[in-house]
Amino acid sequence: MAKVGYIGLGIMGGGIVRNLIKAGHELVVHNRSQGKVEAMVALGAKAAATPREVAEQVEYVFTNLPDSPDVEAAVLGENGIIEGAHEGLIYVDNSTIKPETARMLAERLAEVGVAALDAPVSGGDVGARDGTLTIMVGGPEAAFEKTVPLFQAMGKAWVLVGDSGAGQTAKVCNQIITGAQMVALAEALITAQKSGVDPVRVIAAIKGGAAQMWSMDVKPPRLFAGNRGPGFKAYMQHKDLGIVLDTAKTYGIPLPMTAVIQQLFTAMLEMGHEELDNSAIITVYEALTGTHLIEPDKSE
Repeated sequence: MAKVGYIGLGIMGGGIVRNLIKAGHELVVHNRSQGKVEAMVALGAKAAATPREVAEQVEYVFTNLPDSPDVEAAVLGENGIIEGAHEGLIYVDNSTIKPETARMLAERLAEVGVAALDAPVSGGDVGARDGTLTIMVGGPEAAFEKTVPLFQAMGKAWVLVGDSGAGQTAKVCNQIITGAQMVALAEALITAQKSGVDPVRVIAAIKGGAAQMWSMDVKPPRLFAGNRGPGFKAYMQHKDLGIVLDTAKTYGIPLPMTAVIQQLFTAMLEMGHEELDNSAIITVYEALTGTHLIEPDKSE
């Protein structure tokens, strides 16, 4: 079993760490919120005060943080991972960040003998909890092969897409489709509701046909139950779509549909719903149409 460090114990990171512990790996963890660290310590992990302290003690060090600046700070900042670098250390980033940031971090870490893998994940909180994530990886093949036993504890599929940054590019492509799915699902549900047809029965009718997709299986039951909590937070979906559009600008790629979808998520954030699930983009359509998928309880 391996000595593994994990930095970032949010909805995704916490689930991943639990599965790594269940698989028998020795975990050292760090997080800004100490309550989440204590929860992992209760399961057998060891706490560390800084990313440097994590890196010094392990063979693999993972990060799972909100955005590119957060990852840069954890890797290159004061008491960062790079200060705890040692021979044989492999760095793996499960965050969703800009591909060019991933390449820059890989170059800086290579200077001190650390192999880096950008390895963003897809599958949401359910995938993190159940160990069924899809992992998109960029970086050296030798480091990837050494890390596969850890990926086996985290997910159901892992693919080496290419060199450093390729995993994040794959995640860009993933988020183009994910954003479109959330908006398409919202439009379909509101169309059924506004037309006076039961959305539950509509989903049952179409989910086995050409419209079938992961979001059709996972999101409607939560929405029908009135559960709009994350999941995958709307502000993170908005951030990821920003990365998509930045990448498109870098390479001169027109993505008009994705630009519109990001604007819909901008509207959702402006409504104060940034902490809701990305499927709660339906709130924007409810506001536009005056139709509610789940009618509010008027007795309250």
